[in-house]
Amino acid sequence: MEVIKAKTAGFCFGVKRAVDTVYEQVSTCDGLIYTYGPIIHNEEVVKDLESKGVIVLRTEEALDEITKGTVVIRSHGVEKRIYDKLEKKGIRIVDATCPFVKKIHNIVRKESADGKYILIIGNPEHPEVIGIRGWAGTEAAVVQTADDINKIDFCKKEKICVVSQTTFNYNKFKDLVEIIKKKSYDVSVLNTICNATKERQTEAQSIAESVDAMIVIGDKHSSNTQKLFEICRKACNNTYYIQTLDDLDLNQLGSVETVGITAGASTPNNIIEEVQNNVRIIF
Repeated sequence: MEVIKAKTAGFCFGVKRAVDTVYEQVSTCDGLIYTYGPIIHNEEVVKDLESKGVIVLRTEEALDEITKGTVVIRSHGVEKRIYDKLEKKGIRIVDATCPFVKKIHNIVRKESADGKYILIIGNPEHPEVIGIRGWAGTEAAVVQTADDINKIDFCKKEKICVVSQTTFNYNKFKDLVEIIKKKSYDVSVLNTICNATKERQTEAQSIAESVDAMIVIGDKHSSNTQKLFEICRKACNNTYYIQTLDDLDLNQLGSVETVGITAGASTPNNIIEEVQNNVRIIF
């Protein structure tokens, strides 16, 4: 059996930076350390940090209850009002927001101040998108389907600025932008999908098209891993979505000759290697 592992699989720059930031705080900071939400979408990483004393604040109510310590802002970023709330409470803030996400915050804040209506293409329930929306002012909306776009009254929107969730599917983004451009004459489009995301999706599709089976590794809550699975599933019917090696039924791969492996941006390298090594050993 031939096993092909994607070169882009595993931690992206923003995720690695965020995880390293928390571990650095663990080794250098006195007092309680919190993350507002899981630092990344990976249960294994979060569990390890919790074992070292890091406390995950999973709701805003939990955030409201703390009076001291350090709060690390998760890689997905948060709304402006969360920063304001922490500063008012006098809580120490360590910002681990991905720089590419932070760039979108700055874009929508500036474009909103210039009077533009902000359209964010992405999943409205994803923490990254919630954070971006929180920097965009009142004249803004989140869309992820053509139906969402059709519900907006574009006659009342003179100037529109379009941005995207960094992990959104690039082809879907292009399709939605075309629909938006047909609705309005003054549309500025800023493709804020992370280059690492596009490269990962392109490589995953290419591998999936050439193998008998495809394994996609990542947390079930990871948006970018879900997108990878969708892309690979379209290219290869024999595609499996797993979080760790324990989720993989190796008997399913018994009759295949080539297996591709890719992983989401929040998947640790040791998990990827464990899956790769076991697939190689058994077959």
